[in-house]
Amino acid sequence: MNPSPPPVATSALAAVLSPRQRTFILLALSLGGFAIGTSEFASMGLMLDISRGLSITEAQVGHLISAYAIGVVVGAPVLAFAGAGISRRSLLLGLMGFYAIGNLASALAPNYHTMLLARFVAGLPHGAYFGVAMLVAASISPPAQRGAAVSKVLLGLSIAILVGNPLTTWLGQQFTWRTAFALVSLLALATVVMVSRHLAPDPNEVRTSPMRELRAFNTTQVWLALAIGSIGFAGMFCVFTYLAPTLVNVTGINERWMPAAVGLFGVGAIIGNMLGGWLVDRLQFRAAGVLLAWSVVVLLLFPLAAHSPWAMVPAIIAVGTMGALAVALQTRLMDAAGEAQTLAAASNHAAFNTANALGPWLGGMAIGGGFGYASTGYVGAATAAVGLLLWGVSVVIERRRGAGSLAVGASNG
Repeated sequence: MNPSPPPVATSALAAVLSPRQRTFILLALSLGGFAIGTSEFASMGLMLDISRGLSITEAQVGHLISAYAIGVVVGAPVLAFAGAGISRRSLLLGLMGFYAIGNLASALAPNYHTMLLARFVAGLPHGAYFGVAMLVAASISPPAQRGAAVSKVLLGLSIAILVGNPLTTWLGQQFTWRTAFALVSLLALATVVMVSRHLAPDPNEVRTSPMRELRAFNTTQVWLALAIGSIGFAGMFCVFTYLAPTLVNVTGINERWMPAAVGLFGVGAIIGNMLGGWLVDRLQFRAAGVLLAWSVVVLLLFPLAAHSPWAMVPAIIAVGTMGALAVALQTRLMDAAGEAQTLAAASNHAAFNTANALGPWLGGMAIGGGFGYASTGYVGAATAAVGLLLWGVSVVIERRRGAGSLAVGASNG
């Protein structure tokens, strides 16, 4: 997901870093994004394996996914706010070290309740890491290359969907689902080593004021953008969470094809990444409305496609393209947040992981109520429709304020 870069000042390091040094720093930050993306979606691809391994229901595996997402929601704003007085380098090292511990605990969890706690703890550093990493990437790069730098950091997340998750799904099926989280823990430790080695301390780093960010953050349009992400994005997670049991029980596909299915979702995510940037450049915030409407259509068609293996190929790719909404909403937050760039960057991931908690929970309720696995498409379409409604409210408020400003200007003239 490649949102526009936050408008942060170039650090003193940018003037002394060689292109090679800058590349290694961005690679280190991107590796952290790859680790996070792999861990976030691992439970979805390995739902059936985790269910058997811990002797729990598929709905309870959905609870594990929701626990991680709730950890992101709680940790993103809290850690971003609490870490405002800490150097970005130290904060990155601490957050990724914490992430390694959380995923190691997930790999070793002996039962459902321990795993539930481990996934919550693992989710805490997720949003804050991305928020700080985006600011570091922008600050160490020349002004004309900041967008590309941020894109490289977040490319790790997209590559995780395309490569990391099919790989961990396959490894989990060949060995044990615990392998996936152990691998993520190693990737997180490798990120710590690389950041420590290649990102030097910046003695001239400008620290942000937590209260100043909090005041700038508390605006109607910021909260509406976060609400759109929290609800409108839930449909994608609702469908993807229960993709494995849907393919096995509705489509009739052997679960050994799950790595391929996860890979198809990754292809859609990459397409959505590029499409989102293209739409935002041309339509600005209207792009969010277009993408939400697209999401409604895709999710309504998903239950119909679920009965045919061949129809599921384009359907899974289409669900993956819904990730384009992240680009539109990240850009919107950067425009609306003003001085609250760090808090906004972290809170954007909190919003999407609220969706990651809401989607599996609503989907689990529908499945538990006897509506079948494919009903997740209809549930997701409903959440996307609510997101579209919230987008309309945001547009109306903005237009009314614009009209009010013009009226005041005319009366003063």
